[in-house]
Formats: sequence, C-alpha cells, structure tokens
Amino acid sequence: MNREKKIIQTSVIGIIGNVGLVAAKAIIGFIAGSVSIILDAVNNLTDALSSTITIIGTKLSGKKPDKKHPYGHGRVEYLTSLTIAIIILVAGGSAIFESIQSLIQQRTANYDDLSLYIISGAILVKILLGLYFTRVGKQVKSDALKGSGVDALFDAILSLATLVGAVVARFTNVFIEGYLGIVIGLFIIKSGISILKGAVSNLIGERTSKEVSEAIKQTVNSFPEVKGSYDLILNNYGPNRSIGSIHIEVDDSLTAKEIHPLTRKISTEVYLKFGVILTVGIYASNNSNPEIREIRKDLSLIVKEEKHINQVHGFYVDENLKTISFDLLINFDEENPEGLKNSVIEKLKAKHPGYEYFAVIDNDYSD
Repeated sequence: MNREKKIIQTSVIGIIGNVGLVAAKAIIGFIAGSVSIILDAVNNLTDALSSTITIIGTKLSGKKPDKKHPYGHGRVEYLTSLTIAIIILVAGGSAIFESIQSLIQQRTANYDDLSLYIISGAILVKILLGLYFTRVGKQVKSDALKGSGVDALFDAILSLATLVGAVVARFTNVFIEGYLGIVIGLFIIKSGISILKGAVSNLIGERTSKEVSEAIKQTVNSFPEVKGSYDLILNNYGPNRSIGSIHIEVDDSLTAKEIHPLTRKISTEVYLKFGVILTVGIYASNNSNPEIREIRKDLSLIVKEEKHINQVHGFYVDENLKTISFDLLINFDEENPEGLKNSVIEKLKAKHPGYEYFAVIDNDYSD
C-alpha cells in the first residue's frame, strides 16, 4: 500500500472511532449533566474533523507538479498540520471557558454505573487509536498523523481524569469536574501549540537531520573517485520530497568524460536510497607539488584556530594564474563572516605572498 492510501485509510479509521466516541460521550454528558464529558465529546469531534482535514490535505499534496508548482504540492501537508493545530487550540480555549463557567454557576453532575463503564471503554479506544496513529505516522513520515496520535493519547489521559472526577462525584458527592475541565483545556492547548510549532517550522524550512545528511555523504564518499563531499543542501517540498545539491572533490586529472558518468551514478544512487534529487558539482583537487601541499597545510592550521569556522574545502591553486581559491564554512554564531574571511586570507597571504586569494563563505546548511 502506498503512502497516500495508508494515510487515508488510517484517517478513516480515526473518523469512525472518534464519531462513535462523540455519540457515546455526548449522550452520557447530557444525561449526567457533566460539562467535562461533553467537552471530551467536543474534543473527539475535533479529532474526527482533524482526520477529515488530513485526508483532504493528503489528496491535495498528492497532486502532480504543474507549470505554476513545478516542485509539486507536498507542502500542503504542513498546512494540514497547521489547520489541525488551530482547531485543537480553539477546542482547548473553549474547554477552559466552559469549565470556568461551570465553576461560576456551580453546575453539578449525576453519574450512574453505565456512564462510568462507557467512559472506561472510551479511554481504551483512545489509547488504541493514539498508538495506531503514532505508529503509522512514523512509518509514512506524516506529521499530521503523528500529531493526531499524540493528541489521541493526551485525550486518553484526560478522559482518565474525567473518569476520576466522575468516580469522585459518584461516591463522595464532591464535584471537581470544573477544575478537571480547565486541566483538560490546558493539555489540549499544549498539544495544539506543539503541533503548530512543528508545522510552522516545516513551512519556514528546517535543517536536514544529522542522520540523513551523514548517510547521504557516506553514500557519495563510497565512490572511489570521490575525495570528499561538501555543501550538501536539501530543499524540502513535502514529506519524502527533497531536491538538493552537493559538491564532490575529485582529482584535477579527471576528464569530463570520466566525471560525467561519475556524477550520474552518484545522483542515481542517492535517489534510489533516499528519494532525493541531487545535483552534483565538482571541486578539483591538486596536491601535485610540495609547495601546494604546504599552503593547504597552513590554511588548515589557520582555520583550526577559528572556533566559528566549521570547515575549509574547495581548495585549489592555479599555478599559471598564481591564484588560490577555497570555501570557508562559517557557522551562524559568527557576527562578522566577511571580516573573518578577510582575516584568514591576510594570515595566509603573510605566509605565502605572491598569490591572489579568493575565498567564498558557505552557510552551515547541513552537518
């Protein structure tokens, strides 16, 4: 089963389960006059709505690329998560408002044994839904499903709090559900904020995980002609949809006839393993004589003294033009990257005059 079908199937199961819970809890809540159970039912209704939105978002994100959206519609899934987060936040705010009203008006509830049994069953259903959503969400890398799973598990905990309140009211005639309703609302809001932050972060553009970037570089470096890989940039256009670029260092004696099939092989291998469309650029490596090796060694020593320079690469000496070029990977903590670059050039020039120096500042896009 492909990713889209799996997400839709899981969401449909969530809708069916939550609609059943809404009906059961609403009936109990109105019969018992329990605001916390009614709010729990409303929360389950928002969960069903979230699953519906997940289905719509998945279908829209699966649309083929077009002229206006050449990278596809995968980021619609992040908008789906954003919408779900807003729904959850509204539900949490409503829960707190209604709970405060019940405390002010001193509403009381009347629970019977059947109510307690149904609430207990609802807790079990929510736990099963939460675990199912979370597991499938991780399998298909769907933030919307994972968010729904976390929300469902929170609901189970909060329903347990409702059950505790019902038991306390049933056997001690002490009514604490207004306070429990406020707690429920706060937990719902916390869950919504967490999902909101994740959705916004994905829309802004997150750093590629260290595990993925290292795995891609390891694959690229596995080719014997590659002396090193640098400047990995991955642009995310939805879950499992990335387009990027990387530079590889190869011996400057390689010809275009040799480099062309090498870059094709690398791009194909990365796509098959990671589903990433990768453009491969070239750095030529020349350590042909002792003088060049000495310059490179001195540059490495100078860079090593600078805590805000993560790496130097792309080093090349053109002996005919008497030029030296290299890239400096400067981290985001450095407030004056240009000044740091010029400082490195001046130190190297003092050791090796007679050359013209060109340095490029690289951003720290990936590990």
